[in-house]
Order: sequence, then C-alpha cells, then structure tokens
Amino acid sequence: MKKLLFILVILAVFLGYNSVFVVSEGQRGLVLRFQRVNTDAQGNAVVYGPGLHFKAPFVDSVRLLDARLQSLEGEQDRFVTSEKKDLIVDSYVKWQISDFGKFYDSTNRGNMATAESLLKNKINNGLRSEFGTRTITDIVSGERSEVMADALKQVKDSSRELGIDVVDVRVKQINLPTEISNSIYDRMRAERNAVAKKHRSEGKEKAEVIRADIDNKVTVLLADAERKARTTRGDGDAVAADIYAKAYDKDPEFFSFIRTLEAYKKSFNGGNDVLVLKPDGEFFRYMKDADKKK
Repeated sequence: MKKLLFILVILAVFLGYNSVFVVSEGQRGLVLRFQRVNTDAQGNAVVYGPGLHFKAPFVDSVRLLDARLQSLEGEQDRFVTSEKKDLIVDSYVKWQISDFGKFYDSTNRGNMATAESLLKNKINNGLRSEFGTRTITDIVSGERSEVMADALKQVKDSSRELGIDVVDVRVKQINLPTEISNSIYDRMRAERNAVAKKHRSEGKEKAEVIRADIDNKVTVLLADAERKARTTRGDGDAVAADIYAKAYDKDPEFFSFIRTLEAYKKSFNGGNDVLVLKPDGEFFRYMKDADKKK
C-alpha cells in the first residue's frame, strides 16, 4: 500500500511539473499543441506574460520568446544612388516582437536568426529604394534624416507580416567604395597641387615685378645721387677755384709757393717713388731758393 502511495505521489509530482511553466520578465510564452500555437475564440494566439502558468501535460509544449527591444547591426552593404554611384552604408535597427503568434509562424517557429535575416533583407530593400531616388549630394548634404524616416516607414509596413515592430532605423556611416575614394583623393590632390602651383607662379610673378620696381628705384636713386654728387663736387671745385684765384690775386708768389709745396708732398708721398727731373728745373726752384737763403 505504501509503495503504491509513493508511486502515486511521484506520478502527481511529475504531472504537476509538466503542467506548469514559468515566463520570466522580458519574455512572452506561447503554448503549442502538436506544434501549433493555441488560439482563443477569435483565432488569435494566446500569449502568456511573466509569471506561473498551466498547460496540459505531455500534450502541450511551451515556446518562450524575447519581448525586449532588440538591436540589429548588420554588415556594411553597397547601395546605388540615382546617379549610378556606389555607396557603402552601415546601418542599425531597433525592433521588437509585436505579434508573437505571427512571429512564431513566419520565422521558423520563432527562430531569432531567421527573423533577423528576414528583417535585414527588408531593411536593405527599404534603404536601397530610398538611396536609389537621391544623389550623393542630397544624401550627404542634408537628407540623411529624411532617408531614415522614409526607410523606417517602409520597413514598418513590410515587417508587420513578420509580427515585428521596427522602432528605429539609423544610418551610422556612409562611405565611398575604396577604389572610388582613392580616385577622388587623387583628383583632389591633383586639384590642390594645381592651385598651389598657380599660387606659386603668381607669387613668383609678383616677386619679379617687385624686384624690377625696386631695381628701377635703386637705379634712379643712384643716378640722382651721382648727379647731386657731381653737382656738389662741381660747386666745391668752383668755390675752391674761386678761393685759389682770390689767393693768387692777393699774393701770387705765396700762392705759387703753396702750390709747389703741395706738388712736393704728392710727389714724395710714396717711399719707393722715383722722379727723373733736371736739378735746375723750375720744379726745384723753391728748394734752390731755400739753399741760397741758408
């Protein structure tokens, strides 16, 4: 009897364990009967919130789904603009499950990897459509928020069939393909080099003009200085000649004597100077007179 009672207790515990399930915070539960979601009278899936719930043992199974906000960051993808130019776009999406029954049926029994793959295709299609109607200038210069808003609207509409609500679509980064970037950088470098060469050429031209102007001014200043110097020397020579003339008029003999002394000084100034003159010449007249006076 005790043995039978023990078996009944064990069986009751086992049945009780298979009759209850717990849904954690941030999750929602679906009860499946023969792999089909249990529905209510209106045909909608019965969704269980956080807490302790009951199910039919051995017949029903439970599928727990994450009800929290999800982030989907895919790899960079290539999009073509309206001018047939390629762009490498990096984006991310915020989404969460809105219809758990539909999500379960459309994503291979609630497989998150399948859901993200399907959602990524829809997002890429939405972004591709928006980028395809705009030029690079439009996208880069100020229509990025418009692109994201329009893409969000498209993805929201198309993702409802997956039981997903897309909360936000963001474009993190837009780049040009490597080969195009290199071509643009080379062209920009060539343009900058051309501008620099033009500036250097203009600078050299202005330098030559300034140099020629300065040389011209220097030449004029030197010529003017030479003219003034000659005029001054001429005036000095005239004054000197006038002084000599006046001195000669007052005492011709003394004037002749002074001039002769200056001639002596200039003639005998060098230590190695040699003069070949007649001793009785006019040049030594005052020397002779000096000897006579002695």
